[in-house]
Amino acid sequence: MKTQNDVRVTIRVDKDLKERAEALFARLGMNMSTALNIFLHKAIDESAIPFPVSVKNADFINGYTSDDITNSFANAVQNEIAENQRKGIPKISNNP
Repeated sequence: MKTQNDVRVTIRVDKDLKERAEALFARLGMNMSTALNIFLHKAIDESAIPFPVSVKNADFINGYTSDDITNSFANAVQNEIAENQRKGIPKISNNP
C-alpha cells in the first residue's frame, strides 16, 4: 500500500540478477519492493546486514556467486516471514 511518505529509490543491478530475484520473490508471494522493504526493516531491527557478510580475503567477490548471495537473502526473507507469522503479524501486501 502506497503512503504519502513513500519515496522512489532507484538502483542498478545486473539484468539476470534482477530477473532471478523477481522470480524468487514471486514464488515467495511478494514483489521486489516488498522484499527490499523486508530487507531494510530487518537490517534496521538488527542494526546490521541480516545475513553473514564478511571479507575473508581480497577475493571476496570472486569467492561468492550471485546464487550464494541470493540464497542468503532468500533465507533471511523466509526467516522474517516465519517470525512474523509466529508473532501474528499479517502478511505484507504485494500491491505497489
